[in-house]
Amino acid sequence: MTPVASPLGRLRERVGFYRRRIRQGRLSEMRRQLGFVMGYARRYWRQMVFYTLLGMVGTVVGIVTSLVSKDLVDIITGYKVGELVKTFATMIGIALANIAITQVSNYYSSKISMSVDAEIKRDVFSKILVTDWQSLTEYHTGDLLSRWGTDASVVSQGALNFIPNAVINVFKFLSSLGVVCYYDWTFAVFALLGIPVSALMSHSLLARMQRNNERSAAMSAKMSGFNQETFSNIQTIKAFDLIAPYVRRLRELQGEYIGMRLDFSRMSMATNVILGVVGLAVSYSCYGWGIYRVWSGAISYGTMTMFLTLSGTLTGAANTLGSMLSSALSLSVSAGRLLDIIEMPRESFEDAPQVEAFAERHRADGVAVVAHDLEYSYANGTQVFDKASFEAHPHEVIGLVGPSGYGKTTLLRLVLALVTPQGGQVWLESAGERLEMTPAARRLMSYVPQGNTMFSGTIASNMRSVAPDATDDQIRDALRAACAWEFVRELPDGIEHDVGERGGGFSEGQSQRLAIARALLRDSPILLLDEASSALDVATERQVLRNIMGDDNPRTCIVTTHRPTVLSMCTRVYAIEDRRLRVLGAGEVDELIRAF
Repeated sequence: MTPVASPLGRLRERVGFYRRRIRQGRLSEMRRQLGFVMGYARRYWRQMVFYTLLGMVGTVVGIVTSLVSKDLVDIITGYKVGELVKTFATMIGIALANIAITQVSNYYSSKISMSVDAEIKRDVFSKILVTDWQSLTEYHTGDLLSRWGTDASVVSQGALNFIPNAVINVFKFLSSLGVVCYYDWTFAVFALLGIPVSALMSHSLLARMQRNNERSAAMSAKMSGFNQETFSNIQTIKAFDLIAPYVRRLRELQGEYIGMRLDFSRMSMATNVILGVVGLAVSYSCYGWGIYRVWSGAISYGTMTMFLTLSGTLTGAANTLGSMLSSALSLSVSAGRLLDIIEMPRESFEDAPQVEAFAERHRADGVAVVAHDLEYSYANGTQVFDKASFEAHPHEVIGLVGPSGYGKTTLLRLVLALVTPQGGQVWLESAGERLEMTPAARRLMSYVPQGNTMFSGTIASNMRSVAPDATDDQIRDALRAACAWEFVRELPDGIEHDVGERGGGFSEGQSQRLAIARALLRDSPILLLDEASSALDVATERQVLRNIMGDDNPRTCIVTTHRPTVLSMCTRVYAIEDRRLRVLGAGEVDELIRAF
């Protein structure tokens, strides 16, 4: 049989628990997280003060209602009979005022809440977009959506409501306690009997609530990721007849989530039963004591009614303040999940003016890309490049070839400053002037990655996403250069034709040509094509490249490809071998073409 711990033993255990938490830095972490929330709260302090004042006015109205109810009961039971009409009218007026205050409070609460929610999500959204790309790839898209959506909403609600509700409930508790003590302090003793029990129960739930909130957030992110991946890959799921396995996996995830929630619900149920029993004991004790005080002539029936109402207000305010521990923990968890993202390394765009000036000075000359002695390894330790170098100049088409997985796409990411080399450097160069490749310098590049990168909307809106001021004629010219105009002009709405999610409604080849047209419309001095024509037939692929390099624009073009049929059009071809880049000779290029 398990021995029952003594009160002193339980106290020591609780003290030990908090000491361990302090040593682990958890309390310091919570302060940091809640400080993040309060940073948003300070921006809305005027609205919060107004909301708090409305809540305090509502509390005063509630107390006045109790006092008027006391007089009304006294009138009905034989006291102050002549004041019935006046008291009844006052009560109606107070009830109407309470309705108005409640509605105004609800309206402004919703208005402020939506504004704060929108601002926090907008702020977090912008910070996610400037977060270091390589760090961001450690998170599943579904997890990012969960943090940006659910956690940001929890933070916005907390930023607005936590302090005002704490102030309102403290005011409610103290004002109700003051009125009760003014009329009969003995009732306050009975009304406060349940608070120690509630406090002890809250302490016992603290650690469990923390773990549950963390598990719940992680589980929600897992389910969000599963749903996002499933809906993005319905075609593949259908093609491989994976419907039953995916439904089964969803059932497993739901079962895991439900089981986790039920575990906490059982714990909460036991706690609520205990608190409910304590609440009943307190209520009936107040009833009994009130009946005794009325029977002994110490108070009137109306006073007893007021005491019973205010004792409920006291207990309710105390329980609400206790439950705010749970809210604080939930708020802390959500703030921590957001901080995980926005405290990651951020890209700097401080040099944007210098980049703009560099681009303007060398608009007519074009811009070269130079990579020197690049060293890069994946997070798992696999080395991709060791002293790798290459260069590409205006009016050149540079080909990059190599087996799949050897680093062609990674090389373009290094050029784009999406990932940072562990050694070496990438810079831009024109007329003897160098510019270090930074995130801000991406504005000098147009990029067509692998896969379908079209957005939902019209063809024109896709084009103008990179060139907002482009005219319809400029869009058509870009479509012609990408060999896309031949099918776009046949569409009922032309460039205003709708594009579905991920290029829905178009073939892979058509989507690729649209993506190339978008890149050309940006009119950047550097064009990066990462397997961007893999879905095109050879003739179309070669025609697109001829069009790209056939104009007067001093464009620098870098192409990665598995199909060597376009290599004959390249100025130079680099092969990735032994983690380095080697220029292939004309005979080697011809051999690649023949072997294809």
